[in-house]
Amino acid sequence: MKNLPILLVALFLLAACGKFSKAMKSTDEVYKKQVMQEYYDAGKWDRAIPMLEELIVITRAQSESERMNYLHAKAHFEMKDYIMAGYYLNNFTRTFPRSQYAEECAFLAAYCHFKNSPNYELDQSETRMAIDQMQLFMVRYPASNLRDSCNTIIDQLRFKLEVKAYQGADQYFRMRNYQAAGVSFRSFTREWPNSRFREEAMLRIVQADHQLAINSVPSKKKERLEEGIRSYANFADAFPNSPKLAEAGRLQKEMINALQEFQTTP
Repeated sequence: MKNLPILLVALFLLAACGKFSKAMKSTDEVYKKQVMQEYYDAGKWDRAIPMLEELIVITRAQSESERMNYLHAKAHFEMKDYIMAGYYLNNFTRTFPRSQYAEECAFLAAYCHFKNSPNYELDQSETRMAIDQMQLFMVRYPASNLRDSCNTIIDQLRFKLEVKAYQGADQYFRMRNYQAAGVSFRSFTREWPNSRFREEAMLRIVQADHQLAINSVPSKKKERLEEGIRSYANFADAFPNSPKLAEAGRLQKEMINALQEFQTTP
């Protein structure tokens, strides 16, 4: 009696395996579809997928081919295998562009790139691909009720690129490579003019220009001091009420004093 639950589980698993094996070996298309659908509806994607792969071959050139390919692609998506799912979903939209499932598959294919997008520290090729695919989806389906979802996802992906760009520029600053930091932060403010990091980026430009100018060789010092003073003016004009304006102003005064001393030096 103590071993009865274990025995029942073993018998159930044996029956399940036997059913799967029987369906895979069966030449009865109707039976194979029935068993596949049972596994699919139960969320047993690992069982449904190999059966769907056989059914795709069996139903080729038949009216049910479209549905078999759709279920196969969706099963990979439900398994969270976003690389393979993206491949099969894209393939479905190319093969069945007029299908009732085409819009859903096109969105999910783009969504797979979104799910494959890594943390901002890593290569962002998938992030850019996801943005492109979401935008392409909205072009293809301008009346889709998924447009709001696309725009929300695009905003998330763009923010990730924005963070990566800011952190990349700030890395130069932390490494005391002030020339590269100034170039990178200027590029950042041009590329992301409405960034939430814009104030910090423009302050970093002032700080980088200050450090570069104050410690510069005499032949480049005057030009760099003037550039740093202009950077302060840009920051003060953009953020006149910034709590960091006093800090930036202190750096500006140092650069003005250095410029005056530089100009009075014989």
